[in-house]
Amino acid sequence: MFPGFDKIVEERIKNAQKKGDFNNLPGSGKPLDLDDNSCVAEDLRLAYKILKNADFVPPEIEIKNEIKKTEDLLAGMKDEKEKYRILKKLNFLILKLNSMRSTSINFDVPQQYVDKVIDRIELKKGNE
Repeated sequence: MFPGFDKIVEERIKNAQKKGDFNNLPGSGKPLDLDDNSCVAEDLRLAYKILKNADFVPPEIEIKNEIKKTEDLLAGMKDEKEKYRILKKLNFLILKLNSMRSTSINFDVPQQYVDKVIDRIELKKGNE
């Protein structure tokens, strides 16, 4: 994309919201129909339905779920050594997710807490 393009798009969306252009759209206030497969090619619909019924989850989604669980675990942790070990696991999962993508680096998930860990390590080394 062009530099600044995202900002222009965001500005236009905000202006449209202020003018009320998004009010009273069809389906507004109703739950999404997540079973609508009209965007899926007809020859793939049966295969997708079988995968969905078998509770198949794409690997990227499995990793995202594991990242979320690891972040939640990390948030409630007090032990610094264990926290550092879990942090390394979290960053590995993020690196793994990012390496699976075939999109722009702009969509990569940033590694978490790296600056905080580095600051703490440097602080501890300075106190020794």
